[in-house]
Amino acid sequence: MKRIAPVVSSMLALTFTAAAPAQQGATPPLDPAVLRMQVVLDKLGFGPGVIDGRGGQSLTNALKGFQESRGLRVTGKPDAATLDALRRFGNVQPTMQVTLDAAAMRGPYVPQMPDDYAEKAKLPAMAYSRPLEKLAERFHTTPKVLAELNPGVTTIGVGSKITVPNSFPTSRAYPADATPQWRATLASLNVEAAVPKAAKIVVDKSDGILRVLDGNGHLVAQYTATIGSSRDPLPLGNWKVLHVSPNPDWKMNPKILKGVPDSKQAQIIPPGPNNPVGVVWIDLSKEHYGIHGTSEPEQIGRAQSNGCVRLTNWDAARVALMVKGGTPVLFQA
Repeated sequence: MKRIAPVVSSMLALTFTAAAPAQQGATPPLDPAVLRMQVVLDKLGFGPGVIDGRGGQSLTNALKGFQESRGLRVTGKPDAATLDALRRFGNVQPTMQVTLDAAAMRGPYVPQMPDDYAEKAKLPAMAYSRPLEKLAERFHTTPKVLAELNPGVTTIGVGSKITVPNSFPTSRAYPADATPQWRATLASLNVEAAVPKAAKIVVDKSDGILRVLDGNGHLVAQYTATIGSSRDPLPLGNWKVLHVSPNPDWKMNPKILKGVPDSKQAQIIPPGPNNPVGVVWIDLSKEHYGIHGTSEPEQIGRAQSNGCVRLTNWDAARVALMVKGGTPVLFQA
């Protein structure tokens, strides 16, 4: 039994939203074999997006990256050679049962996030909407999947035992210079501390993927990303990391944001997991551009961004541990 490390709550219970019955054309049911693949790939640094037990482009991308890194035929499919290579990682349990302590549901929470930027700027934090959202992000999944993994469970609180995807890292030995707040964020998101150092980041516009290369040019990690848009295309070329800003605030500047009227007043949006740039901003030498997290992990690889490179919060945090000031970044078509 895994007990979640102390993290205390102002809310003593939360309600699961029951999964809707399958209908024609509806989302396919959770596949335990797919869930297992996603969990292992996530641990190895080949991000499958949200862990949901279903296929999709993010899983295909993750399999392709893993296959390339292991010298296998790149198919994006779980063929026999790929499954054998994944099994060599060890007998990883795809799910774990955890006992929730009071800390697992600690706020603050913002149940109704305002739409207006001026109102968001007044908030103390761009916090989660409810404990269930926080738990889902901690385990790299969605509230719906947590409900599916816990049939019959309606309300849980301190002491409740629930089944979750096994997103637990092998190490939480985060950098010595990390602030206590950043350490808490990394731990809350189950971010792996034992990560390779990036010699170069390559972002491919054509396939919507961020690749991490080592000093020999070998692929060591890969993540599906939301990259630019028709209004804000990815600025192709060679750039570099300037610095990493954990738990950043975000300046909503109408002068540089397309789709926002110039008549709007600039606003400083406070930090938090639901900040538009998520829990981390990796600043690049191209002005106003960065690699960052998101408030909507399910939309990665689908929704468009304001020209930047957007990852799930847990993937962006992991990449942030791999880079440093001066790390080269290539944006290519």
